[in-house]
Amino acid sequence: MIEIKNKQILIDGKPVLIMCGEIHYYRLERKDWQDRIDKLKDAGCNAVATYIPWLCHEPAEGQMDLDGHTRPELDLGAFIDLCAENDLYFFARPGPFIMAEMKNEGIPHWVSEKHPEVVPVGWDGNVATTPTLDYLAPNFLKETKKWYEAVMAVIAPRLHTNGGNIIGVQLDNEIGMLSWVSNCPDLTEQLLENFSLWLQKKYTEAELKQRYPFNLHNAAERITGIRSPKEEYAAELMRDLGHYMRDRFTRYVAILREFAEEFGIKDTPFIVNIHGTGGGRGLTYPIGISQLYESYTQDDGYLSGSDIYFGDLDMESFQDLYLINGFMDAVHNPDQPLTSVEFNCGDGNFGETYGGRYDVSAADFKTRMCVAQGNRLINYYLFTGGYNYKMDEAAGDGNGRIASTGERHGFAAPVNPEGKLNYTFPRMARSIKTMMAVGDKLAAMDEDRDSVAFAFIPDYYMTEYRYPDSTKMREIVDNITMHRGAGAWEIVARAMLLASYRFSSVDVQNKELDPKVTKALVLPSARYMDREIQLKLVRYLQSGGGILLYGEVPTFDMEGKPFTALANALGVKPLGVTFNEHGHFMSLTADGWAAERPEIRTYFTQTFELGSTSNAEAIMRVTESEDVCGFDAKVGEGRAIVLATAYRCDIDLFKTALERLGAVAGLTHDCEYHGIFSTSVSSGDERFVHLLNLDGFEKEIQVRLDDEKLLGGRPFTLQSKDGVMLPVNVTLEKTGVKVVYSTAEIMEVSVDSIAFRLTQSSDSILLETNRVVLVDADYQVEEVDSSKVLITSKKHGKIDDHLVIKFK
Repeated sequence: MIEIKNKQILIDGKPVLIMCGEIHYYRLERKDWQDRIDKLKDAGCNAVATYIPWLCHEPAEGQMDLDGHTRPELDLGAFIDLCAENDLYFFARPGPFIMAEMKNEGIPHWVSEKHPEVVPVGWDGNVATTPTLDYLAPNFLKETKKWYEAVMAVIAPRLHTNGGNIIGVQLDNEIGMLSWVSNCPDLTEQLLENFSLWLQKKYTEAELKQRYPFNLHNAAERITGIRSPKEEYAAELMRDLGHYMRDRFTRYVAILREFAEEFGIKDTPFIVNIHGTGGGRGLTYPIGISQLYESYTQDDGYLSGSDIYFGDLDMESFQDLYLINGFMDAVHNPDQPLTSVEFNCGDGNFGETYGGRYDVSAADFKTRMCVAQGNRLINYYLFTGGYNYKMDEAAGDGNGRIASTGERHGFAAPVNPEGKLNYTFPRMARSIKTMMAVGDKLAAMDEDRDSVAFAFIPDYYMTEYRYPDSTKMREIVDNITMHRGAGAWEIVARAMLLASYRFSSVDVQNKELDPKVTKALVLPSARYMDREIQLKLVRYLQSGGGILLYGEVPTFDMEGKPFTALANALGVKPLGVTFNEHGHFMSLTADGWAAERPEIRTYFTQTFELGSTSNAEAIMRVTESEDVCGFDAKVGEGRAIVLATAYRCDIDLFKTALERLGAVAGLTHDCEYHGIFSTSVSSGDERFVHLLNLDGFEKEIQVRLDDEKLLGGRPFTLQSKDGVMLPVNVTLEKTGVKVVYSTAEIMEVSVDSIAFRLTQSSDSILLETNRVVLVDADYQVEEVDSSKVLITSKKHGKIDDHLVIKFK
């Protein structure tokens, strides 16, 4: 039995940490399957994942091959069974869309040739520029159902619930991504008719006439009015179309689930993966969450899975990964855990130019952060490369192969198409084995959090469809984009993590906002904000909440209509927004409790008049004019600190602001150079402390938890570009030994021994046990009291980092 409960994945009642590697069976000769599986096991993984390409299994209508009778490598059942023989779980990804650089995104060409009406058109009736299809087109669903019937006949008997090894089934892939990246919403006639019906359910006839000055009931007017919108209703259409598309994707996922269940998929998680990372960053990733969160929260039995396409995790990007994990968690139902179903690994040489070369720390750091934040499944994508075979009937598109990457595919993977390991494999394998050594613990642990949350507003990321000729749409999107990411992510979130805050995220749009649960809220804010959200924030402040607002205090609702409920509650009057221009370069002067800081340059300010009756104190002014652009205001029982300008990453300023709002960092260190990510996970008294040194030089630090020194008060040297997971009061049931603390990482546990990875010139490991520690030349044993022994390594971690402590 597989259960999703308490943010855990339980298999037969036990929490399990699942580490997958993506192996495309259809891109390998059958004789190579076992070799790639052996390498996956050598890396420490306990599961295999793969796409199942409809394009390959039914290249011509009715010519289905799932048993390898046309090509041996297409025997899907044999591959799944081989994984089972190797004691590996299996994660099936049958599409219908799979992407994976496949031609036509993995959909057989004959589908759209047979049913041309399923090919969408977009703005102004232009043909879609990506090979997307209308998900809810009846004929596309009819053909998809036939595919599911065939492929589920192979999958269903092999489910874990039926005695097999399959523990998850993905429904489609990156739903909505193609239309987003091309700004080409699916606007087929069938869809526009359905959109009109959706609008009629949402609004009264009078409201519709006011919003849309054309006849929605007339097909010709409807097509023209929506595909080529006028400026007078452009903002309303952008908002309604975004909400409708969420609903449409939700219905599509529900239909796919119905098909899968009809054909025998029961008591197995259905997974929806989320797209959106790009350019090695996560700034656009929440667009995917915005598009799909209603799809995977609509019912029990769903998991969401991230696509993590970052390169190196470094000082530029580390807050991105932390934030997007938080945003996923913010919209989840209470039982849903985090997972990552496309976790980029390898060396980054995707174009075979050697221009995108990752550090060996890349996959290691990302794994550690994701596990620390509660990811219960990680799928390393792509684990091994392979080959794109030639199709029997070439599509005449230039190479005749199943994919667009030439003959070889996955040449950046840790295992290349020929089966050779690249330089990233050992470090990736080390991190996987580190997690799996205590996987039973990590699978049930949650991140410790300080009393502050980062606000997530899904509608701030509902910007995927913008009519190219609309000035109004552009103004709204540009302002929201400016404030939702570049400022708040690059400045506030980074400062919070460098100040050692372990913060959560909260969906302020759809979830309750309670000061007893969320003491302080960091709010990236744009000029536009939904009316209900503004009113919710006012209630939150009045009842005792604290807000650190960075960006602009909103003066309009999301459709560009004036609305200033939040500003009114703050007791301020927004005067206007000014940007730098040629010959005018604004600076900022700190005031009030923020004073004694040097003036700094800025590029925009929103200024305010502080009302004579307001409880607001200026903390930031525009130099020379002395106009207020930052203030600290009491609102009811609560408090708001506002910085309506672009400031530098002043860690002390934001730390002071959060402490004034009642949020104090509990896990701290004393490194003046920063560049350290730190957090902790726990269950009861057991805890692991995670530390990542993002810089290329080592740092000596003192680590404290709730102001108490850890590691017996010993200083700790964090090596350059290294990550550690240090145990605190962790009992290893297999040995009956408790690790009270250790400067070394646990790497392997057996009945009579514990293997560690040494990290110091001389590591210290304090154990509590009644067992006898066997004498060894590699370490010194000192009895602390009747139940505790201190182990001191005689090895230098940089010379030999492997230590095994043995017990009798």
